[in-house]
Parts: sequence; C-alpha cells; structure tokens
Amino acid sequence: MLVTDDNAPWHAHVYYDAGERPVAEELRGQFERMAADAPILFVGSMVDRPVGPHPIPQFEIHFPESARGEVTAAIEPTGLRALIHPLTDDDLADHTSLARWIGEPLDLDVTVLDPPGMNQGVARFGKSDF
Repeated sequence: MLVTDDNAPWHAHVYYDAGERPVAEELRGQFERMAADAPILFVGSMVDRPVGPHPIPQFEIHFPESARGEVTAAIEPTGLRALIHPLTDDDLADHTSLARWIGEPLDLDVTVLDPPGMNQGVARFGKSDF
C-alpha cells in the first residue's frame, strides 16, 4: 500500500535505553514545542519498559503524512532509533513492510499486533496505543 494522502495518519516510535533517556527526553520536549506550530497531533509519555510489540523503552508521536519529513529530520541527528510507519487497517504491515527504521532495527514482537483488517478497539490515531 502506498500512502499518498497528506493527511494520512502516521506514528513514530522513538526508542531509548537508560543511557539515552536524557536525549529522548530532550527530543520529546522538542516535539511538544513543535506541536504548537507544526502538525504534531500527539506526543506520548516516556514508557520505560517494553510494551506491545516494542522490546525496549519508547515514546510515540502521531502526525499526518505531510509532517513525516519534519519528524524524520528531528529524530535523525539524535542518534536514537525510531520506527516510523503509517496507520492503515493492517497493523502487522504498518510495523513491518510499510515501516521505515531510523538507526538499527529492533526485533519487534509482531505476535501482539492485530491481523489485517482488525483493530481490537484501540483508537490508533491521536491517542496513545499504550
């Protein structure tokens, strides 16, 4: 699936370990400041444990496709790993074949993801998955 709608929903999961947490906190603050003027729709809390398919601590950002370049440009210089993906009706594809990694990819626990065409009742845009 090719996402071509500038308003299509996207997520970024920014990963960090204990030593990287200060950098992640600063980046999260940067996204909160960006949200005042840019189309950043949601900046999630720092989650200091594995959750869902994510094997290490992370926080998430929600944004429309039109802000993907700006989000990517903010993450890349930090040296943090991130998974950037669209939100479609295929949670597995969103986190795998449709996703783009910044930095070294992590092995996600894809067994917890919804099957194609299913959503287990979690509103996936503008709200935290966790």
